[in-house]
Amino acid sequence: MLGNFSYCNPTKLYFGENALDNLSTELTKYGKNIMLVYGGGSIKKSGLYNNIIKILKDSGKEIFEDPGVMPNPTVEKLYEGCKIAKENNIDLILAVGGGSVCDYSKAVSVSAWCEEDPWDKYYLRMEEPDNKLIPVGCVLTMVGTGSEMNGGSVITNHKTKLKIGHVFGEEVFPKFSILNPVLTFTLPKYQMTAGFFDIMSHILEQYFSGTDDNTSDYIMEGLMRSLIHSSEIAVDDPKNYEARSNIMWIATWALNTLVAKGKTTDWMVHMIGQSIGAYTDATHGMTLSAVSLAYYRHIMPYGLDKFKRFAINVWNVNPENKTDEEIADEGLKEMEKWMNKIGLVMNIKELGVTEDMLDGIADGSFIMTGGYKTLDHDEIVDILKESM
Repeated sequence: MLGNFSYCNPTKLYFGENALDNLSTELTKYGKNIMLVYGGGSIKKSGLYNNIIKILKDSGKEIFEDPGVMPNPTVEKLYEGCKIAKENNIDLILAVGGGSVCDYSKAVSVSAWCEEDPWDKYYLRMEEPDNKLIPVGCVLTMVGTGSEMNGGSVITNHKTKLKIGHVFGEEVFPKFSILNPVLTFTLPKYQMTAGFFDIMSHILEQYFSGTDDNTSDYIMEGLMRSLIHSSEIAVDDPKNYEARSNIMWIATWALNTLVAKGKTTDWMVHMIGQSIGAYTDATHGMTLSAVSLAYYRHIMPYGLDKFKRFAINVWNVNPENKTDEEIADEGLKEMEKWMNKIGLVMNIKELGVTEDMLDGIADGSFIMTGGYKTLDHDEIVDILKESM
């Protein structure tokens, strides 16, 4: 393990089929005014909404609803949420949904009492909050982002065609998160598998960096093997509790900052994928799957040892009588087979990307320097072309 680091994760997790029973206990720690944030109508159809409302009312809380959070939360929606939170002096934001709802809630948390334009302050200038924060709690209904146990918050600005994530410090982490795998069972297959690859991409972004013997890499290899195994079961049997519970737990640990320790981390796939999302509003996990293979084949020569290790330790590639390049390439081919097997989008055309968008998408892709190769604009365009 190279470098110096500190580690703290303040989020309390409740996991399992009875996890929601703990919400009333957590609510005693906060004031009366609760802002209930959710997306479309799925939580009402499933009955979860009624259960949450009952718990809130039984706890003596005043409820202020903020529904309609979209899959890629917009800056306009953020301004709406800030208005609700500030006007009603909200004591706790309760996010009920997937990663977008959790991301959005954290954005409202830091922005409601911000005296400047939060888009400018947090997403363009990347400054940290210096104002009053509103605590956030999460009830998770979709897995993938890991937003239930980190400070990340991604917001989209369609006018400027930018989708930007800000990873805030531990003071913005959810105070508690409730993880019941059963709540993910009703998710459509497309959204479910997109979440699976979001998890895989989070791990890969951290794994493909550094050359030292790093404990975090061993942890990530185990997480990836578990994800591959459980995802194949879940695609065939979406209500398999064992598989879905494993995936929920993997998603949390993939991005709760633990495995990033001792790593420089890459995140270039996410920068390209987010820029695609700003142009197309496509499902986040699918923007990642559509560009990953082209990206990793592009950088593989610069991190060959790690790609060889990935092939052997994660995909069980037999290294005998093969060059390092052949081993590494076979690992990516095995990943491609798995991606096709679980039904991921494999090209950006399917997401609505056209040739005339490529330069703009490349311009909107923030250049990261922690991976094995620092890209320039033309290389991003080439990767996008390879992904068409």
